[in-house]
Amino acid sequence: MKTSKRLYNTALILNTSRNILAGLIVVFLLSSSILAAENKDFEVKSPDGAVILKVEAGAKLEWSVQYKGQQIIAPSAISMLLDGGEVLGDNATIKSSSTEKINTVFTALNYIKSKIPDNCTQLTINCKGGYGVIFRVYNDAVAYRFFTKKNGEIVVKNEEANFNFTDNDKAFIPYQWDYRGGKIFNSSFEALYRESNISQFLKDSLAILPALVDVGNNKKVVILEADLEDYPGMYLNINQTGKGFMGVYAPYPLEAELGGYGGINYVPTKRADYIAKTNGRRSFPWRAIAISQSDKELLNNDIVQKLASPPKIADVSWIEPGQVAWDWWNDRNISHVDFKAGMNTPTYKYYIDFAAANKIKYIIIDGGWSPSLDLTKIIPDINLQEIIDYGHQKNVGVIIWASWYAVTQQMDTVFPLYSKMGVKGFKIDFVDRDDQVAVASLYKIAEKAAEYHLLVDYHGVFKPTGLQRTYPNVVGYEGVKGLENYKWADEDQPRYIVSIPYIRMMAGPMDYTPGAMRNSNQRNFRAINDNPMSKGTRCSQLAMYVVFNAPLQMLADNPTIYMREQECTDFIVKVPTTFDETVPLDGKVGEYAAVARKKGDTWYVGAMTDWDARNLTLDFSFLGAGVYQATVFKDGMNADRDGTDYKKEVISVSSGDTLNIQLAPGGGWAARIEKVK
Repeated sequence: MKTSKRLYNTALILNTSRNILAGLIVVFLLSSSILAAENKDFEVKSPDGAVILKVEAGAKLEWSVQYKGQQIIAPSAISMLLDGGEVLGDNATIKSSSTEKINTVFTALNYIKSKIPDNCTQLTINCKGGYGVIFRVYNDAVAYRFFTKKNGEIVVKNEEANFNFTDNDKAFIPYQWDYRGGKIFNSSFEALYRESNISQFLKDSLAILPALVDVGNNKKVVILEADLEDYPGMYLNINQTGKGFMGVYAPYPLEAELGGYGGINYVPTKRADYIAKTNGRRSFPWRAIAISQSDKELLNNDIVQKLASPPKIADVSWIEPGQVAWDWWNDRNISHVDFKAGMNTPTYKYYIDFAAANKIKYIIIDGGWSPSLDLTKIIPDINLQEIIDYGHQKNVGVIIWASWYAVTQQMDTVFPLYSKMGVKGFKIDFVDRDDQVAVASLYKIAEKAAEYHLLVDYHGVFKPTGLQRTYPNVVGYEGVKGLENYKWADEDQPRYIVSIPYIRMMAGPMDYTPGAMRNSNQRNFRAINDNPMSKGTRCSQLAMYVVFNAPLQMLADNPTIYMREQECTDFIVKVPTTFDETVPLDGKVGEYAAVARKKGDTWYVGAMTDWDARNLTLDFSFLGAGVYQATVFKDGMNADRDGTDYKKEVISVSSGDTLNIQLAPGGGWAARIEKVK
């Protein structure tokens, strides 16, 4: 009886244990199923909670963004297609995920501020197959990038990047070419903005980055990319939604030949059926959007700096940004001298004298001092060593022009050669590509130049994507439809110059090359190649030195006219090229911009408008305690008729003041504000 009872109790216990175990297994499996389902959908918020990123990993890996309750980016598919048909992102099996807070501050070099807070929420998703995606959510931006952990080399056939908007929004689109024009993936990366709804994207065309979309309710979105190393740049085309964009990339170049402008472009003649061949263990470029509630916020957005790789140069003490007396725009059109001006030694000594007298750090000797394809040779009329030594005596450095092709072929020879002679840097021109080979070469050139303490100013080049932080000796980037276009084109530059601070300048330094002293209204403007003028007013040109980000900032006109206009020149040369702090004051993309920047204890303010005259109210609350004296340059009463008309005045201001300013059509306002007590 007792035995039977013990057996019964034992059976009951075993049965109960089985039931409990079975139940636990069911609960565990159910929990695992729920966990797995949850791991297919992620939600990440910005530190202030205003931006919400959602990631869904189903048949397609998709991201979407809300900002202050408004859908900014609708679900948008992303993936990478590898050789052999593997698609990273499609039907992703998620192995693990993690979320972390990033809240640091780093020092910025050669920038519009000295310290940059880097505060975001980061989501990392690891997927089966040796890859994953990192997402970052900032208070004013969202970014993502793929990474791979594969052995050996991989071939990227294509990358799917979509930016789907919820409506047929208006966009500022910088078209670069028409496929039918025969310039596929070769261009100068310079374009005015075509303002149209997304659905009106030009057929058979591509757009360069950055591009801006007005999503309504005063909100703007700028599409960018960052940390573009050993990978082709991204272009935009309209995607199948009709309300969004998709990424397009230059195929890998297999063969190339010299051609294009002056026979110095290295133009691919045969391309592969893939976009990149690269290391299987790497991170790929960031795809990003910057978001603003008001347009002026875009004047102070640091997303590309935050996403860029940290500096790879240990000693940066030799890197000195500054202003440059430039010869090419003004065609060396100096006068009242006892020598024939041109590409010769006396002309550049004259430029050095001007630079020294005005404490300008550098001069540039632009194209023509050497054969474009052989930088080891110097023309007879140029004694380069004499010019360099003369500049050294007067504390003025010399930067020399070079074609990209020649640099790629000869940098191991010419960098040490000219560095030893005392050259301070190279202006490298006519890249005109951003396929993987071209992009990789810019990093290699920057690295090699740094070995010889040489500055680099890239022209004829794609937009910056953070290289200027990784290699701070890269102090200039063109990739903008700059002042040079006035030499041959009649364009609406006054609208363009109040668009690029919100779009192109978001990417980084922008060598627009301001400083024209012959200033015209629209009616009287003429494109004159060898004696050019600008549209808009003198004060608009002065304001550019404050508004535009250019660590190596040009004085584009000739020394003779600058000396004749010494009052304006005195203002220009006192504006720094890098700053400690930036405060956006007011602005509307395509209409006007006003910004304040601080260096040391001195503030600089610049404001510009399109062809519409307007009144702006500037709030000086950015000033600290005390009394300040402002040296102001404002449009003259007749600046609408004669763009050179301006008025200089000195006024007292304090942090409690506001000031109403008047801008003429195409006009500007500029001030240097110094503390007096």
